Amino acid sequence: MSAPLLELIDVSKTFAVGRKKSLRAVRSVSFTLDPGETLGIVGESGCGKTTLARLILRLLEPTEGTIRFDGTDLTHLPEKRMRPLRRHLQVVFQDPYSSLNPRMRVRDIVAEPLRNFGVPAAERAERVREALDIVGMPSDVDVLDRFPHAFSGGQRQRIGIARALVVRPKLLVCDEAVSALDVSIQAQILNLLDDIQKRLELALVFISHNLAVVRHLCHRIAVMYLGEVVELASEQEVFEGSLHPYTRGLLAAVLEPRYDPSAREGDALPLGGEMPSPLSPPEGCAFRTRCPMARDECLEPPELREWRPGHWSRCHFAEEALEL
Repeated sequence: MSAPLLELIDVSKTFAVGRKKSLRAVRSVSFTLDPGETLGIVGESGCGKTTLARLILRLLEPTEGTIRFDGTDLTHLPEKRMRPLRRHLQVVFQDPYSSLNPRMRVRDIVAEPLRNFGVPAAERAERVREALDIVGMPSDVDVLDRFPHAFSGGQRQRIGIARALVVRPKLLVCDEAVSALDVSIQAQILNLLDDIQKRLELALVFISHNLAVVRHLCHRIAVMYLGEVVELASEQEVFEGSLHPYTRGLLAAVLEPRYDPSAREGDALPLGGEMPSPLSPPEGCAFRTRCPMARDECLEPPELREWRPGHWSRCHFAEEALEL
């Protein structure tokens, strides 16, 4: 088997809040990502998804843990050595309206990473056309000379994706890349990303708050809650045999409700209340205060454990879900 392209080992990030408080936004996250694989990271707003994306991209430095990319330890790598690797780590931002410079033409927006990495001018024009072709945008002079305001939200996001692809990266991080778009346009961009991933054999980290969005795009899904990964498994295992009550609650919230008289108690768990503040997380299991299955044992923090081959869950009572 080939070595993983990306590996996180017990990665944590803590921010100082005032003089005495601290916020642990990411807590002991571990996973691997293989070349050509798509990993979805899902969870409610404030669970640490975007902070984790910034750590992967080395826009933030982890407080604890190790991040390896393509065999290189990025954790504390000096910027001088980090810079050449950045072309292989690219990002697609959430808002296509604010992520493109309104004063730059399309040709300059897409070519900007090439200039930053010293690609000769003679090569840049062809690379820009190639990237626009990959995302389904025309590369004629009329399009290249336009400013972002002349395009729709979906077209702007395609331009943003072209800008990320123009340096031919190995890993693309998509941080809520479709959440600002209309539902019909979301489907187009998801299909485009799926096609790009297969065509270029890219590795993708796709971050979303919506499990339904990642269902047909991702090979594996990591579910986050209050900075922790609480479940990690293949797309099929997550949707058809989830082992964590938080994941099952998310699924119950996004999938169409159905009346099934044969359904057993616990098949679908509603999510009650709100996520606690990361400044004062609950003792023991982070999900304990909202979990309908909570018991005295939950005062002891559970480990992320492999309950099935390749299926990890952070719950003391995952074996009960195995029996459902």
